[in-house]
Formats: sequence, structure tokens, C-alpha cells
Amino acid sequence: MDDTAFSPADAPATDADPSTGSGPGTQPGPIASAGRPGGAQEGSANVSDAGRSRPIEYDDAELAALAVQEAGRIARYLRESGLEVEQKTSVSDVVTEADRAAEESITSLLGRHRPDDGILGEEGTLVETDSDRRWAVDPVDGTYNFVSGSDYWCSAVALSGPDEYLLGAIHRPATGETWIGGTESGARRGAVPLPRLEPGGLADGCLATYLHPPFLSDPDLAEPFRRVSQGAATMRMLGSGSLDLAAVAEGKYSVWCQHSCPEWDWLPGKAIVEAAGGRTAVVEVAGYDWFVAGRPGAVEQAVALLSGK
Repeated sequence: MDDTAFSPADAPATDADPSTGSGPGTQPGPIASAGRPGGAQEGSANVSDAGRSRPIEYDDAELAALAVQEAGRIARYLRESGLEVEQKTSVSDVVTEADRAAEESITSLLGRHRPDDGILGEEGTLVETDSDRRWAVDPVDGTYNFVSGSDYWCSAVALSGPDEYLLGAIHRPATGETWIGGTESGARRGAVPLPRLEPGGLADGCLATYLHPPFLSDPDLAEPFRRVSQGAATMRMLGSGSLDLAAVAEGKYSVWCQHSCPEWDWLPGKAIVEAAGGRTAVVEVAGYDWFVAGRPGAVEQAVALLSGK
């Protein structure tokens, strides 16, 4: 990239349609509306209605889908254009211009359509309001994969609100897939409803997880990790928690667990797993919080193993 400041509008248009959650690899159709308390909200753009203009309206689900699709489009465009990579806390904890531009795209969209909502973004955005509603934003989840050329990364958002209201959206640009689900709707991939997750055992399925190698020298983390890993039939560590959780919601993995998750890494996938009929839990073990999601039965078994019971 040159030194010219990037604007999200510089990226080419995406083929994805926020009204359907569709794109390459998905099936078209109306996206499930998770709604918002109080109904749809007016947007800032106008459309013609019998010679009169009226604002575009998005409900929460449509807005969340649009946000992650646009963020993914921008991040993918910037990666293809070339990126400079900065380390945050370690070699595997990195950030790029694409992370920041994608987060700016999401926060700008939310600012136009939900100006009263709070926002917490991984790359530093903090919008505090008097509202009980707050968006958690992960513009590029799986940044190490992203900068290494892997396609296993995504953009994700979650909205939490009063009365345990929760909505999550995850978009994988490489395949065009968008998952969405929440407390007021079932879970979907694009327009296709996900089957309800059936009960199952941890020993009969796959555990998706992640642990930074340096933490293996800390027995307070290594021992719970060893116990839960040994309880599963097999294990995957692919480097994007939100994509892992989307796979859990689809029934591909039995359980996902990880320690010390911020809101943007946990809430988007939690919302979708719960909307698919799965279970979630947070358990403290030796001073660390472990976040667990998956099939009924398998989650309880994972929690017991993490706790040493």
C-alpha cells in the first residue's frame, strides 16, 4: 500500500446482499430477522416510494449482516493490495491497516443507523452511550491467518441489549458465507436455517480450541487444557474462534472452548450457537475464565473436565 489514506469506499463493491445474507457459497433468500426491541430503525440513505423519498430501514439482523459483509470486503481488498503488519503482544498477535479500516467501516455504519447504541471494538473503538444496547466488533478474527495467506478468517459483530437480548453475525469472505442468529430468531447460514443441535458426548466428537504455546508452561492453564483435550475424540486448532463457533452451530464440532475471551471473540458465536439450540458456559478454573459452547451434554462434560471434576 502507498501512503495515501484508505477510505472504505475505495474498495470495490461486494457481491454479497445484506438483505439475503448471500454471496459466493451461500443460497439466496430472505435473511432471518432477529429484530430489535421497538422494531426496525431508519437508515440515512433514501429510496424512492411513489415519487417520494423515504429512509432505508434495517432491523438488527440485516444491519449486522451488512456490517460484517462490508468489513470483510474491505479487509480482503486491502490484503490483496498488500499490507504492513504490526505486532501487538506477540508474533502471533498482530494488527494491520485492514483491521482498522474494517472496524472503521462497521463503526461508521452503526453510527449512522444506530447512533444511540454503544460500541466496543477490538482495535480501540469505544462509544459509550446511555443505551443498554452495545455492539462488540471484531473486524478481522484470525488476523494471523489473514496475514499468512490462509482463508480461515472472518469479520464478526454481536449486539447485546436488555432482557438478555443477544444477536451475532459472522461473515467469511473466502466463501461468502454469513451466519446470523440470536435470542429472537433461529440460527441461519445465509437464508438456510441451521438444524437444531442434538445432544451428544464430548468423547464422540471434535473439540475446537486454541491456546498460545507460551501458556503451555503455565500449569493453571495447561492442566485444564490437557484434561478437556483428552476427553475429546479429536481436536482442531484453526485460529479463528468465531469461525470455529459457526462450525459448532452447524454441528461440525461438538464443543469449542478457550480461556480469557473478550466480548468480540465470544459473543458473536455464542449468540449463533445458542440460537441453534446449543449450550454455552463460562467457568472459572484456577483464576482463569474458560468459555465453552457446543452440543447439550458435551458442554457440561467439557466444563466438568476443565474444573477437574
